Amino acid sequence: MKVVVGLGNPGPEYDETRHNVGWWAVDRMVYDWGLGSFERAGRALIADGQVGGHEVRVVKPLTYMNRSGQALHGLKILPDFSIEEDLLVVLDDTALGVGRLRLRSGGGTGGHNGLRSVTGALGTEAYARLRIGVGENPAGTDRADWVLTPMEGEEEETIVTLLPTISVAARTWMTEGIEAAMNGFNR
Repeated sequence: MKVVVGLGNPGPEYDETRHNVGWWAVDRMVYDWGLGSFERAGRALIADGQVGGHEVRVVKPLTYMNRSGQALHGLKILPDFSIEEDLLVVLDDTALGVGRLRLRSGGGTGGHNGLRSVTGALGTEAYARLRIGVGENPAGTDRADWVLTPMEGEEEETIVTLLPTISVAARTWMTEGIEAAMNGFNR
């Protein structure tokens, strides 16, 4: 089974924020892949189905960003599941310009508290991640406050236009592996 986890915050007040672009991306994946709707399972929303000959589970933790890893404990995602090969975490990244993508097979958290929580819960950094650039916080603005601001105008349009590409990148990871996804979509 392949598992794609989109990081974000629950609640309508966070829907349009930079921190929720991981949720935007997995919402698009579920739509593009015809997985139906998300169903509540413990502390997460999940959508299951088949994509490119693979069983897939798409997960949206409902525990708020800084505790995203807690939602993974309650899910029965481990049968036939290898963290190193079968998990992709999708998240926002302030170190990347708006609309840039970076897939990696592992690595540190880069100061991202949601990723830190997932890494802590899994006990390893050896899992794939797809980072979506949301732009650096302006000088004098706290990063934590910045990621909780809504994306506006051109920046939001850039991300929304990129969502189909992100969906294809995740499908490429699933069907061809992380190297093919990195080579095809890192920009």
